Amino acid sequence: MIELHWADYTVIGLYFTGILASGIWFGRYTKSTKDFFLGGQRFSWWLVAISCVATLVGSYSFINYAELGYKAGLSSVTYYTNDWFILPIFMLAWLPIIYFSRVLSIPEYFGRRFDSKTRLAALFIIMIYLIGYIGINLFTIGTAFKGLFGNGSTELIGPFTQDIWILYGSAIGVALFSIMYMHHGGQTSVIMTDLLQGFILIGAGLLVFGLGLYHIGGFSNWWSAMPMDHKLPFPNYNSPPEFHAIGAFWSDAVTGSIAFYCMNQGVLMRFMSVKSVRDGKKAICVVIIMFMPIAAIAVSNAGWLGTSLVASGELANDVKARDIFVTVSNLVCSPGIFGLVIAALIAALMSTLDTLINAVSAIAVNDIWRPYIKPGQDDKYYLHMARYFALFATGAGVLLVPIYSQFSLISEAFTHFISLMTPPMIVVIVLAIMWKRFTANAAFITLILGFAITLLSIAFPSMIELIDHGVNLVAHQDGNLKEGEYVAYSHMRAFFGTVVSFVIAIIATVITKNSDEEETSGLTICTIDDAKRSYKGGEPSEEGVGVKLNLTIEIADVSEAHLSQIDMDKLSAIPGDLLFVSDPRAWLGGLRSMQIKAGTPHQKSSIIQLSKDSVEEGSLHTDKEQVTVEKLM
Repeated sequence: MIELHWADYTVIGLYFTGILASGIWFGRYTKSTKDFFLGGQRFSWWLVAISCVATLVGSYSFINYAELGYKAGLSSVTYYTNDWFILPIFMLAWLPIIYFSRVLSIPEYFGRRFDSKTRLAALFIIMIYLIGYIGINLFTIGTAFKGLFGNGSTELIGPFTQDIWILYGSAIGVALFSIMYMHHGGQTSVIMTDLLQGFILIGAGLLVFGLGLYHIGGFSNWWSAMPMDHKLPFPNYNSPPEFHAIGAFWSDAVTGSIAFYCMNQGVLMRFMSVKSVRDGKKAICVVIIMFMPIAAIAVSNAGWLGTSLVASGELANDVKARDIFVTVSNLVCSPGIFGLVIAALIAALMSTLDTLINAVSAIAVNDIWRPYIKPGQDDKYYLHMARYFALFATGAGVLLVPIYSQFSLISEAFTHFISLMTPPMIVVIVLAIMWKRFTANAAFITLILGFAITLLSIAFPSMIELIDHGVNLVAHQDGNLKEGEYVAYSHMRAFFGTVVSFVIAIIATVITKNSDEEETSGLTICTIDDAKRSYKGGEPSEEGVGVKLNLTIEIADVSEAHLSQIDMDKLSAIPGDLLFVSDPRAWLGGLRSMQIKAGTPHQKSSIIQLSKDSVEEGSLHTDKEQVTVEKLM
């Protein structure tokens, strides 16, 4: 058991207080379901990009990748540096389609692109995926706290051991804390608190690396103590069972990345909260090309340091890989600094957890409650229900902790879950946006049959053998699989499920016809211009985009934004164009801003006429001299 100093408790307490206060403070900007789910679609690319770091780096990241770094070395960064695969699909197709189509959830897209039965099938799979993601994060934070406060004793305290009480108690406690500010402010609170937590967790992770190198005696001492195979940038091609290059490619670079950015409702909602698709594209590029490699070092380095510390005899060679992050951090960090690292670990959990909880709320309200249970209610009612569904999502995630605890490695549990849930969905998503001929009936068959066959491969792993790339299952003499070999096919199951689902999709498309409910206009890559017209309510125009004017607000009895003809000409804008009105302080990142259509011009130069309701919607200050106005489309 690791002893925490009073300074550590102080830092952790300050962190909890600061994050809760920030979440509640920024929650006052949430006035509608659009604010709760999409943050009002007003944030700048840089703010979304930084907040995304906290979402992408979950609590499982520090524990999981430090664990992997301890066992495999520098190749642990593979999982964080192969997301480039998703860039073309996400930037050129998925983000523009979802944003301009104004859909609030991925199942809603399936309903519009295909039909109601396909929407329900997608709803079922995505809800399991999101709640499973919540569960893995709660399990990981419980594991970390067990390493901090547990003593490994088998003595029972009531019906459970002390470690079990710590595992479940900490998971439930942190989940309840996270739900407190997310419940109040939705996406706006999530983005603004994740912005703060992004700096904390990356800074703390890199701080551990710096202090670790200093503790060891410098970079050369650390590097020379590393085993040669730990210095390689990639793992072996098809071994060991729990981590190999071909498995990482199929389970993470292909299925994992497409699922995370296209199937994960929480991540998609984050990018939909930007003020424009252009800003969304900037954000995804910065996240994948710059922030993810930095995050890979921040979350893995404790494992790399642990290998050197064991080699030098400073750590016992029987230290558990699952505890390596906490153990190394405690060794190299002074009191107070260690508290900051633990706060970063909690930040990583809550920043991912709040995004996932918000996503489950969005789907529950927009795909279950609004269309089927209580249609036709006012927006405040659905906002109220969204907050209750957030509580449900948290409780469901807690119930999955016992399932994940059965795996010896967190990475095994995570890979096993992802490889099972994602293949049919990523095939259907890619074909839906890229192939207009892909039918609703084919999509439904692919989801149901693809998932069923992938699930069946758990009971009959030999189904994967023909395409396993030499990742062999080795059996005991009694015919049972060795420990760990079962997990070998967790990686290859992603490839198997993808191939099977793709074949099913092609065959089903050839032999089926379009459903009467099916619609492709604005929902495929070749019809994005239709989506733009629908979003704007007119013909889109890129002329003048990027030009900004500082104008003075004048309250008037209007429903649109009215500028002078001179200012309209400077923006190359005409009535009906979509404008972005924001506080001139760019560092706010769009927190005080709004999208609004341009109305007919007036004769007052440098004046923008807005209604009182519009000013309140954008949280703009009328006592400020000016606002910044630009044309979006």
